[in-house]
Amino acid sequence: MDEASLADLFIAFGEIRCRRMFGGLGVYAEGVMFALVAQGRLYLKADKAFADELSSRGCEPFAYEARGRRVSLGYWSMPEAAFDDPEEAAALARQALVLAHRAKAEAPRRRAPIPRTT
Repeated sequence: MDEASLADLFIAFGEIRCRRMFGGLGVYAEGVMFALVAQGRLYLKADKAFADELSSRGCEPFAYEARGRRVSLGYWSMPEAAFDDPEEAAALARQALVLAHRAKAEAPRRRAPIPRTT
């Protein structure tokens, strides 16, 4: 899945941008990453409620192995039916975008390093 196919998929959603990351793509809108493409699959940002909804539709979480343990990042695969329905894909993307904005707002802010004086 490349940026052009993602733009076609999300045509009813609006403008997206993609950035290469870790062998996949981060999918961005309004300055936040709301989806990712990894291992040939599209995953949407999800909280517990959205994850439960996606799970009930047969979707799976994005996870990988690191240092002998399984790591999950809060992204769930997009339902297969949404790939053939631009309105459904857009609705799911909007839900994931809201969650991505919320996660960004709740993330601890990084402090600027304190300059060293000598």
